[in-house]
Amino acid sequence: MNELIEYIAKSIVNAPDDVKVTEEADDKSMVVVKLEVAPDDKGRVIGRQGRVAEAMRTLLRVVATKEGIRVRLEIL
Repeated sequence: MNELIEYIAKSIVNAPDDVKVTEEADDKSMVVVKLEVAPDDKGRVIGRQGRVAEAMRTLLRVVATKEGIRVRLEIL
């Protein structure tokens, strides 16, 4: 899951070296994926009216459903 989010984020931002993706287990059935980008690129990752962020969350949900877990994406 990290690789998917990292690939999408690096494709969008101007500073791909500043993209960091970490994964934490919130509890046994929830995984929190945290995406950090440069402050100037945060708007690109979120997108207009949150469309890009929502698309990334949807793709992440599809992958997580196949693995049988729940996931949440946080953009920092």
